[in-house]
Amino acid sequence: MKVASFDIVFQEIPGEVTLALNLSNCPCHCPGCHSPHLAEDIGEELDEALMDGLIARYGQMITCMVFMGGDAEPEKVEQWAEYVKRGTKGTLKTAWYSGRSAEPESYPMPLTSFDYVKFGPYIEHLGGLKSPTTNQHLYQRQNEGWRDITSVFWKR
Repeated sequence: MKVASFDIVFQEIPGEVTLALNLSNCPCHCPGCHSPHLAEDIGEELDEALMDGLIARYGQMITCMVFMGGDAEPEKVEQWAEYVKRGTKGTLKTAWYSGRSAEPESYPMPLTSFDYVKFGPYIEHLGGLKSPTTNQHLYQRQNEGWRDITSVFWKR
């Protein structure tokens, strides 16, 4: 798993200051994708040294870390989210943006290390999360379940 780029973002997870890790080798190939270069095998290998460095450098500035992609290796995304949770003693929230069509309850993995998950491929004529016609959905963990909070994007 490789990190092609990263940046602090304010719109991906509502109410959070988020470090977004753009993961390469995306298998989804969504037509109209805003980051088609992420389908390539590019970037720096995600390892403990890189993750520890990111947490040390940005951990005091952010409230959440989102893994953008990683659909080729979802189990590794889950493992890295757990690593972040352990390394920050749970103070940093974690999120995953997946291009797969799913709902958290029906996903083959338990998704136990995430506070937020976004599912849905980008379909240009339906729009992204900001569009009321989107097929994509952002879910927030609530106790033992998930709440669809996609509509928060429509009120902006």
